[in-house]
Amino acid sequence: MPDSRATISTHVLDLASGQPAPEVGVALFRLRDDGTPELVSELQTDADGRIRDLLSGAPLTEGDYQLAFDVGGSADDPDPFFQSVALALHVTDASRSYHVPLLLSPFGLTTYRGS
Repeated sequence: MPDSRATISTHVLDLASGQPAPEVGVALFRLRDDGTPELVSELQTDADGRIRDLLSGAPLTEGDYQLAFDVGGSADDPDPFFQSVALALHVTDASRSYHVPLLLSPFGLTTYRGS
């Protein structure tokens, strides 16, 4: 039976190459009530550009989170314009999962709330 535990996941795609972005560092922080960030996990995308569980098995709780992507530098582009991307998330329903894709190109990026 598949795991039905709610989580936060991501998928990073390189739009310039049309390929997934492997080995992108992603950190997930949960913001305490006073706004102080607490590191939940620090992982890298897999060969398909995905991290399926940024909570690393911990339960999802309602509140504010921040996703930080380390998108700077690769063999293909040793001096990229974008070095990092931080996204603030507000989780209101801890019974459902949240998927946050990031689409990258050399001079642009976009994200959305996926399903």
